[in-house]
Amino acid sequence: MTVADTCLAGIALQPEALDRLMPMHVLLEPTGHISHAGPTLAKMMPSVPLTGARFLEIFELRRPRNVSCYADLVASTGTPLSLRLRAYPGTALKGLAVARAGTAGLLINLSFGITVVDAVGAYRLTSADFPATDLTVEMLYLVEAKEAVMKETRNLNRRLQAARVAAEEQAFTDTLTGLKNRRAMDHILNRYSSSGDSFSLMQIDLDYFKTVNDSLGHAAGDHVLQQVAQLLVKETRSTDTVVRSGGDEFVLIFHKLTDPESLTQIADRLLHCLEKPILFGDAPCRISASLGITISDDYAPTSPDQMLIDADRALYMSKNAGRSRHTLRRRSGDNPNSDVPRLN
Repeated sequence: MTVADTCLAGIALQPEALDRLMPMHVLLEPTGHISHAGPTLAKMMPSVPLTGARFLEIFELRRPRNVSCYADLVASTGTPLSLRLRAYPGTALKGLAVARAGTAGLLINLSFGITVVDAVGAYRLTSADFPATDLTVEMLYLVEAKEAVMKETRNLNRRLQAARVAAEEQAFTDTLTGLKNRRAMDHILNRYSSSGDSFSLMQIDLDYFKTVNDSLGHAAGDHVLQQVAQLLVKETRSTDTVVRSGGDEFVLIFHKLTDPESLTQIADRLLHCLEKPILFGDAPCRISASLGITISDDYAPTSPDQMLIDADRALYMSKNAGRSRHTLRRRSGDNPNSDVPRLN
């Protein structure tokens, strides 16, 4: 009997009909060779010539055990089979073998069982690769719907996360200069204080800024603030924090930098840069700055609030001494209320 005359349960079925009803079936000759394979199996193994290959060389029969030849396979007729493809990725399969009417051959129908979702992805299968009446098709629709929902959920979560990050960034950013604002400064100082990290503070107040506003207008004043912000970022390290704490006031936080001489050098460099005229159109805006500096090593325990107060006092000592200068305010260990001002 030829493949074209294959009978199942007394009903003659053409190969085309078998392919549509059971796209994962194989027909075996009495020698154990595959004489025909359904289109889904052929799609799964495009580089393996199934027709003419020995069934047990393509598939590993895991249950029943001890099936090593075609006779053993015939003896398993009617028993649920558990198989695995020998070729990568070793997909697990379920199967059932039945005798072909009028021949000593077998018809074995295969399915994925619970591995169907992984198999669909691994072999790029679609609903067309399964019988129309197979409940797997409905499950695939559900899986696709679930994946679509999950994808949209992930996209929504990413958008929400981006919006949250943007909102947090906005909440900690000065809108005019792009620098950190006072809220961000408090957060950073509390973190350094809690972790025991050393740091120093430099309070900066622009001299003659009101004159710029009064003579050239607020647009010029905003331009000056933006240029000063860029200069402060340029003249500090990436590990430092530049804050616009209000109006024409700035705070620099130097993380793990408490050496007085280094701070003095930075202050001198900033004063020199800030004395250079800033052009607003053709009009030069002339400012300078007064600075006050405190060091966390002088405080036990570290108190960011007190450091800011002391840095502000040091700043006004600089202003009262003639402006365009800096003052380092040191605290004595024996008397925390005593000052050792150092002017440039």
